[in-house]
Amino acid sequence: MLESLARVGSLTGAPWIYVVVALSVLLDVFLPVLPSGVLIVTAATAAAAGSGAATGQVPGDVPDILALILCAATASVLGDLVAYRLAWRGGARLDRAIARSRRLSTAQERLGAALSRGGGGALVVIARFAPAGRSVVSFSAGATHRRVREFLPWSALAGLSWAAYSVALGYFGTRWLGAAWLATGVSVAALFAAGAVAAYLMRRAPAGPEASP
Repeated sequence: MLESLARVGSLTGAPWIYVVVALSVLLDVFLPVLPSGVLIVTAATAAAAGSGAATGQVPGDVPDILALILCAATASVLGDLVAYRLAWRGGARLDRAIARSRRLSTAQERLGAALSRGGGGALVVIARFAPAGRSVVSFSAGATHRRVREFLPWSALAGLSWAAYSVALGYFGTRWLGAAWLATGVSVAALFAAGAVAAYLMRRAPAGPEASP
């Protein structure tokens, strides 16, 4: 059993796993159905199981775990910026799509008011954990022509927080629970639970008075 886990863990050390993670995270701002978070948790779980973390030992591939966090966080920020720039350029089709979507319209109002009050950063970070929240906030920030310095630092913090949380679930779940299959199941459940809480907080965020230009 330990030998098979080691083989699985060694796969996560191959360069292609970082490419797969980066592409998945980069594209899920446009296709929120992509299971990028689950992929990161699974990769971290397999790496930890294959390295001996399940036995409580300090694994030798900690740099690989850190690389996984950096890879996911960087791809997250790049995806946010692409969505932001596309929405900034706008166009009649995008404007109509936003107007038809109650979710996007509400997010525009809330994000604009929050950024004007200096509190939009928290919304950007929370949205990164919510299902499709990243997409809503990135497109809304661009569509409302928010300055990049108001959006980019919070996008970076959101991406790093989300990536570190996802990797930590897989790694520490394996270390504490031992069995890789159990750690993966519990970690994925914790990931979805965080998403549900984030979605609730986004819905509860007050829209506030409309910001003045």
